[in-house]
Amino acid sequence: MGPGRGRAGGPWGGTPWGNFWGFGAEAGPGFKWKFFDRGDLKFVILRLLDRKPMHGYEVMRALEEESGGCYRASAGSVYPTLQMLEDQGFVASSEEDGKKIYRITEAGRKNLRENSDVVDEITERVSDFTNRYFRSEMRDLGRSFSRFAQVAFERTVKWPGDPDVVQQIKDIIERATHDLEGVRPRRSGESS
Repeated sequence: MGPGRGRAGGPWGGTPWGNFWGFGAEAGPGFKWKFFDRGDLKFVILRLLDRKPMHGYEVMRALEEESGGCYRASAGSVYPTLQMLEDQGFVASSEEDGKKIYRITEAGRKNLRENSDVVDEITERVSDFTNRYFRSEMRDLGRSFSRFAQVAFERTVKWPGDPDVVQQIKDIIERATHDLEGVRPRRSGESS
């Protein structure tokens, strides 16, 4: 089990947080953001299907909505998990209006009940993260980051191929990166 897990209810059953700020599982060289342990996604999907039947795209959309937009589930993770759950007898599917609709089975509900402690731990971990991320200072930081990236992109596109502009932007980004690497919490008694 991952760090920070404990028993507590949350707003929903968790989410695999691979797409933080839309960067995907990796946000640069050497940086990986993994929120779920192996096998957690099946419990999240079962909990979603316990609420109502859904087709695969609805499951992906529900995962994104439940994560406050921080995670965009990929078809490459959701559909194989749905197929595995169907193979295990935890969900059943039927064709409706040209779409494959998945429903939780009684065996799936039993599996959720038997693993309620795991599902609760996933919920707590994700809730802790969303509570931290969606505090106002984190929202403001996200907006500032998005604006920085947008302006850098706009300036690069506005003067394409101008090596002076590209170098200026690169220098600014490198200075900002260097400054960020030096950021650390102040200890009590330290001056700014």
